[in-house]
Amino acid sequence: MALSVKKLVIGLIVIAVAATAAILYTWQRIEQADAFNQAILSAKTPQTDLQSFEAKYAVAYWLAKHERYKEATLLFAKLIDGSTPTQRAAILHNIGNIFFLKAIQVTGGNDNSTRDEVEYLLTQAASSYKNALKADNSHWGTRRNYDRVMSLLPEKPTPGVGESENPGLIMGNIPNGLP
Repeated sequence: MALSVKKLVIGLIVIAVAATAAILYTWQRIEQADAFNQAILSAKTPQTDLQSFEAKYAVAYWLAKHERYKEATLLFAKLIDGSTPTQRAAILHNIGNIFFLKAIQVTGGNDNSTRDEVEYLLTQAASSYKNALKADNSHWGTRRNYDRVMSLLPEKPTPGVGESENPGLIMGNIPNGLP
């Protein structure tokens, strides 16, 4: 019986040491996550997890916020592979926002080239929002932006119906701001 008590005590000591090591590792990761979040919030390069999805997403989001749309779109597009459906929906939502914001910026002129460019950008935004909703249908901001974009796009002309019945893009309906 004395031998089994020693084994029990040794087993409990091993479990306690392993639990302490796990707690210390978890505490270290929490501290790293906090430092990572603080670095991202202050627009600095984080010291850990540089190749993580979150770091790349934060960089792409920062680029988009600073109107560097081309770089942001490319970085967001690279993140789609291997992402979860929720992550994919967030990426596609942001890509849709980029196209939507670019369309709003281009709306200054009324010539046909401007109209075609705005229609192309709005179509790309609608496609991105639609794919985001396919990935995760629970995001109301994506739904709202998709509805806004679809209301701005001209209806597809019906065969045999003249162009005069299709008003096309109505530039005054573009809303201010995105969610």
